[in-house]
Amino acid sequence: MINSLASIATLMFSTLLMMAGFGLMGFMLPIRSISEGWSTFTISVIATGYTFGFTVSCVVTPIFVRRVGHVRVFGALITLLTVSILLCALVVEWWAWMIFRGLSGFAIAGAYLLIESWLNERVNNANRGALFSVYMVTCLVGSIGGQYIVPLGNPDGPELFMVCALIFSLALFPVALSTAQSPTPIAEAKFDLKRLYRRSPLAFFGSLLSGALSGTWGSLGGVYSQNIGMNTTEGATLLAALLAGGAISQVPIGRLSDRIDRRLVMIGAGVFGVLACLMMTMFDADNAIAVYIAGFFIGTVLYPVYSLNVAHANDLAEPDEYVTLSSAIMILYGLGTVTGPVMAGSLMQWLGPGALIWFLATAFALYASYAGWRISRRPDSGNQADKTDFLAVALPMQGTDVTGSPNTPDPDERPR
Repeated sequence: MINSLASIATLMFSTLLMMAGFGLMGFMLPIRSISEGWSTFTISVIATGYTFGFTVSCVVTPIFVRRVGHVRVFGALITLLTVSILLCALVVEWWAWMIFRGLSGFAIAGAYLLIESWLNERVNNANRGALFSVYMVTCLVGSIGGQYIVPLGNPDGPELFMVCALIFSLALFPVALSTAQSPTPIAEAKFDLKRLYRRSPLAFFGSLLSGALSGTWGSLGGVYSQNIGMNTTEGATLLAALLAGGAISQVPIGRLSDRIDRRLVMIGAGVFGVLACLMMTMFDADNAIAVYIAGFFIGTVLYPVYSLNVAHANDLAEPDEYVTLSSAIMILYGLGTVTGPVMAGSLMQWLGPGALIWFLATAFALYASYAGWRISRRPDSGNQADKTDFLAVALPMQGTDVTGSPNTPDPDERPR
């Protein structure tokens, strides 16, 4: 185990730094947007640039990797991240920020793909769970740590933007100087939406809803925290609570779904999400502890639903369809992350910050309801041997490596 950890140490250090910059950027930009007087709808439109760039990168990055290799592409993507945040400091216009956020989304998605494919070649069946747990913890610690940098500075000035750029730049060094052999090129993403729908209508619509859920909170959670009267430290704690809830719950939810009909777990996750959202609507910044607890509960189901969708689709797929179906789920998830923030942002503009939580509650309710309807249409086979392994993702908008990542293991390693 020690040797296995040593083999990924430099990669994890780069990941830690990259996620620290990501956490800082993701919380700082919404706060600065509010300070500039931009409406909630405008902020949600800016966020669509990030999610659009992220989705495009999942398809395009493998092409670059096959041409020039992992290290060169990783260096280019980290440079693009650095440039994007510095441009945000130089040109403070909402339309420009939408473009710059698109660049950062493209860069961070490509970096995820590279890191996860690289990590996947360093693991085997004996240590896969342990090493990917290290990866998940690294992402969580880095992201939360970056969020807590915001209260130490002033988002209205250029200093935090410069700190973020420095952190991104430092993330390049461990990988660039590593002597470890690069992994094999990433396979091209080939998706078939019709095939996914035929195999699992629930995974099809569930992917849209899970994208809307995590994309909406990821884009507007910081705005929500400020609009209900939280300061930056309290806002960072709320965002951290949701991330912690998602990280802690994925393994228990996954193990439960491996033992019973996954759709029952989907129903449970949706119902629990509705209840957690209702709990959050009862409190404001004057009851910060209660808001943190409610946020933690929301996080426990907000992020695992993506992995439930992937696992359920793969349960019904042939071995040669895993990559194709996972790619289709990725595209639908990306579409949800683009449309969700715009719809929620419009509601927040009209009805106030609480509309964000009601939007999440509605999405959870739709998720549970559709899962229940699908049970009535297709009874459970009851054959546990037909199930694939549930594999958790570290953070929202990750887990999109379609070449044998944590969400799509090699067919030879799947139980028949």
